[in-house]
Amino acid sequence: MAVVGTREHVAALLRAHLVSGAEAGHEAAMVEATLSFVEAEPRCAERSLEVGHLTGSAWIVDRTRRKTLLTHHRKLNMWLQLGGHADGDLDIAAVAMREAEEESGLSELRLVSPTLFDVDRHRIPARKGEPEHWHYDLRFMVEANADEAFVVSDESHDLAWIEIERMAEFNSEESMLRMARKTGRMVNGEW
Repeated sequence: MAVVGTREHVAALLRAHLVSGAEAGHEAAMVEATLSFVEAEPRCAERSLEVGHLTGSAWIVDRTRRKTLLTHHRKLNMWLQLGGHADGDLDIAAVAMREAEEESGLSELRLVSPTLFDVDRHRIPARKGEPEHWHYDLRFMVEANADEAFVVSDESHDLAWIEIERMAEFNSEESMLRMARKTGRMVNGEW
């Protein structure tokens, strides 16, 4: 296995996810596109790379895997998982953990697995001198204590624990519904 914090490690995570974690079809195609991007672009984790860059997200779940902590994102004005830019850090699991802590104030966080939980590639619209670009989002499942008090950061309108089975009421985008489905399969012993 490649050393954590290298492009080779990121590529290895993506290859492993393609074999054992990605849903066939759309997610698998996004994993392949992300892998091609990482292999071709030495600066893939740099936010200054205008065509796109890696981001790390935390799909925060409670111990029962029946609730997830979502942020009502201030700039995008929608409910999403917590996460953000890698800013040059190729240890994307560490990025996801850092973003989870910074955006929630939670300290009792545990990476469920060092493997990828989900991968998404999405366009970010142009704004304030920043061109339209791709986010290649590598997502990890993170467990939290749902009883620990969270803190709403400047990046959010709000944070809330929601029942995963009610995801469509908060965000009906396929990438969010896919993570909800995967979690449901995990709870049912199908994962």
